[in-house]
Formats: sequence, C-alpha cells, structure tokens
Amino acid sequence: MSERRIDPVTGTETTGHQWDGIEELNNPLPRWWLWTFYATVAFSLVYVVLYPAIPLLRTATGGVLGWSTRGDVAQKIAAANAGQAEMRELLVSTDLAMLDRDDALSSFASNAGAAVFRTNCSQCHGSGAAGAVGYPNLLDDVWLWGGTIDDIAYTVRHGIRNEDDPDARWSEMPAFGQILEDEEIATLVAHVQSLPGGQDPLAGPGGELFDMNCSACHGTDATGDRTIGAPNLTDAIWLYDNSTERLTDLISNGPFGVMPAWGMRLSEAEVRAVAAYVHGLGGGEAPEAPAPDAGDMPE
Repeated sequence: MSERRIDPVTGTETTGHQWDGIEELNNPLPRWWLWTFYATVAFSLVYVVLYPAIPLLRTATGGVLGWSTRGDVAQKIAAANAGQAEMRELLVSTDLAMLDRDDALSSFASNAGAAVFRTNCSQCHGSGAAGAVGYPNLLDDVWLWGGTIDDIAYTVRHGIRNEDDPDARWSEMPAFGQILEDEEIATLVAHVQSLPGGQDPLAGPGGELFDMNCSACHGTDATGDRTIGAPNLTDAIWLYDNSTERLTDLISNGPFGVMPAWGMRLSEAEVRAVAAYVHGLGGGEAPEAPAPDAGDMPE
C-alpha cells in the first residue's frame, strides 16, 4: 500500500493501491455511465412505490397502482369470457344431439372442449385421450356407459362412483375372493380370457361359474350392460390388461374406479364443450332414433 500521488506519465492521481509495482489510477467514471446509474436508481424507487416489489412475511408490498400479473391475466380471461358469452349461452341452450347442425357452434364447442380436456381430463386419460391401465381410451368406439354426446355429457357432469354427486353413475363388482375358492377363481380367469376367442360364455366348468356369478351384470352372452357400466368381455379391449395376475386380482378384489363429478367444478357450457370434444375424437355414437308414435305405426 502506498500513499496517493500524481502519476508523472498521465498526470492522474493514484488511488494509493499498488500491486507488484503497478499503481492504480483514480480515473473518474464516464459521465454518461454515472447518469445512467442514477437513472436506474430513480427508476427503481419509482417502481417500488407504484408496483409490487418488496417481499414481506406472507405477502409483498402492493404498490399504489394495485397492479399485478395475476390481476392482468384475470382481466384478460374476463375479457375473453365476455367475448364468448353469446356462444356459451347458445351452447347451453342447444340440444347436444343437434350441435353438429351449426358449424360455428360445433367448432366453438370442440375447441373450447379441447382446452377443458387438456386442463382437467388429460391427467387420467392422457394428452391424446388414449387412456391408460384403468383409464378408458376415449378414441375407440367402446363405451362402458354409452357413447352418445348426451351419455358423455352425463358422465362428465356427474362422474362415476364418487360420493359427491347423488346422480353419479354407480356400479360395483363384488370381491369374489370372499365368495369363491382360489381354484374356482383360477377357472373363471381362464374362462374370461377365452371369451374374446369365441368361447361360449356358458360352456364348461368356467361357463357354469360365469353363469352363477357374472352373467347377472355381464349378460349370459358376456357382452356387458351399459346401464350399469358392465364391460363387454367378448371383445379384445380391456380397461385393465387381461393377464392372469391382473384378472385374478380384479375378480378377487373387484375394481372400483372413481371419476369426479365435473359438473361441480365446471360450468354447464364447459361440460357440454368437453362432451362435444370427446364425442368428436372418433368413437362418438349417434343418438338413438326415437321410437315411432303409435299413429305412425303401419296397420
């Protein structure tokens, strides 16, 4: 460390710092840099006063303008909802079975439903709606509870086997492990595995067990019953896989998948929109034709 002095070469005062004989010159900062620095300090002080800035224990200073990014997003969402209000009202008032007759409304419902699906449904059914083990594939034409747009809307609105909505779709497969012996379950597993291959559901020892324990829900032809969500066991599509281990567990303990009642979380327009989107994925069914009036019947 040396004392400050005037450097004989540059005529500039030194700082008094020296390293290995090299002295540091006390050159002043450029004026433009200083004024820029002062401007940033002033800007920061004004920002702290106007906007949220200083973290506190549980929140932060709000700023005199009361602005926040969350509030800004909320305003944009509100503006978007206001702009879509007319279409949403039309969607709620339109018979879902007639939705495809209005191209603009159908397009709106499908696009809005896609957004609802990605936000609320993709976690279980997958981003592409192809499902997973225990979560139905919504791209095929196999439906446990019916695949018309009204059926889908009802399922979305009320859910399945939840305890929140009294109108939820409900069925329960018994835990046959408490009813049948292990050998009987093994026989029944092998029998169920053979049904997609054309095995007579009521043939053989497995058929007798099936008739006594399973046909009440799945039908004597094993094609299922949509009114209670009993799956068709004669096709090759499985909600769970058809391995011996999986089927043994399902028959022994009984599956009990639960779907939330989205009608308690979504608006009616959103429920209808996501139903329209799912119906349009490829497996949606046309509504059943109404029964003819007695006056229309041929004599």
